[in-house]
Amino acid sequence: MIALIQRVTEASVTVNGERLGEIGQGLLALVGVRPNDDDETAQRLLERLLTYRVFGDAEGRMSRSLTSISGGLLLVPQFTLTADTRKGNRPGFSTAAPPEKAERLFNHLCALARRAHPTVATGRFGADMKVALINDGPVTFWLQTPETV
Repeated sequence: MIALIQRVTEASVTVNGERLGEIGQGLLALVGVRPNDDDETAQRLLERLLTYRVFGDAEGRMSRSLTSISGGLLLVPQFTLTADTRKGNRPGFSTAAPPEKAERLFNHLCALARRAHPTVATGRFGADMKVALINDGPVTFWLQTPETV
């Protein structure tokens, strides 16, 4: 699985004018699912999201995790993260998991997150979402789990 994470002071996701989720300080994670990803991959990605140290300590060094600051986590499905952009002028999506599998794994990730962390909000798989955020820093990282075969 792939997550483009952004450290935010606030973020929200809206579908058809309805605000589905919002967080204050925390992480916005845009999540892509690859064909060989599985439940174990989702668990590993969640562990990284909760423990990746991107928040500043008293000296301003990135040494604190989402868990240590009790921040919010906004998970938003984004299949375009898995696109093959190595050639041509149009992305290819053979590197993305089939929609049914991607939706199941994204929902599994969300369920795991809700059990492990107190503040979790999510987007809606397959919806035309509007994501708003204030990137803090800006701080943005690309996380990915090892691919299984």
